Amino acid sequence: MSRFKKIKLKFSLFLAVMGPGIVTAFADNDAGGIATYAAAGAKFGYSLLFIMFLSTVCLVIAQEISARTGAVTGRGLADLIREQYGVKWTLFAMLVLLVANIGTTASEFSGIATSFEIFGVSKYISVPIIALLIWWLVIKTNYNRIEKIFFLLCGTFLSYVLSGFFVKPDWQQVWQASITPVFVADVDFLTIAIGVVGTTITPWGQFYVQASVVDKGITAKDYRYTQWDVYIGSFFTGFIAFFIIVATAATLFTNNISIETAKDAAIALEPVAGKYATLLFAFGLLGASMLAAFILPLSTAYAVCEAFGFEHGISKSYEQAPVFFGLYTALIIVGAGLVMWPDLSLYKIMLTSQIVNGMLLPPILIFMVLIAGNKELMGHYCNSKAYNAGAWLFTLVLIVLSVMLVLAAVLPDVYANIVKIFS
Repeated sequence: MSRFKKIKLKFSLFLAVMGPGIVTAFADNDAGGIATYAAAGAKFGYSLLFIMFLSTVCLVIAQEISARTGAVTGRGLADLIREQYGVKWTLFAMLVLLVANIGTTASEFSGIATSFEIFGVSKYISVPIIALLIWWLVIKTNYNRIEKIFFLLCGTFLSYVLSGFFVKPDWQQVWQASITPVFVADVDFLTIAIGVVGTTITPWGQFYVQASVVDKGITAKDYRYTQWDVYIGSFFTGFIAFFIIVATAATLFTNNISIETAKDAAIALEPVAGKYATLLFAFGLLGASMLAAFILPLSTAYAVCEAFGFEHGISKSYEQAPVFFGLYTALIIVGAGLVMWPDLSLYKIMLTSQIVNGMLLPPILIFMVLIAGNKELMGHYCNSKAYNAGAWLFTLVLIVLSVMLVLAAVLPDVYANIVKIFS
């Protein structure tokens, strides 16, 4: 076989398995993530670009471990947690994941409502229509078809890249900040820095990437191609976040405009960067929120069904997997319903879901690394000693950051005192 044909064959194989890593990584940049990155750029300029680079490296490690475990074992993370560590730990993880994902799903529909409001459409029109569309597409299609829709939504994130160029930043400052570590002994700075890392790596993301690898039928022999799928997806997660920070830093930070939400960022861009910058930002928010609104309920349905032995999978019919599709439907209804509830603070919903996700992430990371290091389970695909040491170091750092994030939200005075001690 000629060299060209070998390359063509390898590329064809990559295209066949491509999807789980890229889709999951893109979905990590959801409505809450966009708000966090925008706030980072608006409040601290380019200072957090290096932190964004480090969080992308952490994302690569986490996604690679989950995808490899799914390919080698042919089983989801929740299924393996139940087998290895018992029903009690599994029940705890599933209850916390369910609570967190209800709030996070609501925040995604909030992002959908926000983006349509910028285009002049009421949330009472946009949210029910989009919720019904998302539900119908998953119920009526199979994995391969729905994955094509996910890829299409991933393409909408390019609007943030265009926004980054549209505002004409000082690229010399941008590149310098990207390679220069910055630390500010300030409560707000640390809170945003922790948020940047925390919104990049999520518990639901680890459950979903492993479940989708299994659902797509990827095996150990195909894993080297899935590994590149994970690397490419993680790169683009950091790449998009990079341009969101650049766009808001070059406009809002330089003009001393403060924001709290993604909607604030989109609207604030117009007077300093023009209407097109606002529309691009809103379009990106819509695509990101829709993608995550698909993924969040699916990740929950996958995890719960894996944990308790129910049939699951997008390619199955409702009759074959009633619990899977029933749970998926319920999450769509509750998430969309919360957004349309009068006088309900969506900001508080998002904050609560971030706290619960922060509480769930440490044990999930520990389970992941222990399972991936189990030679009896993983064979020669288990973590090497060097990789295992790096994975535990990364896990320890993320556990500390997660604890700090929870403290900042629940016990802000205690959190402020800790920051003072180490500053």
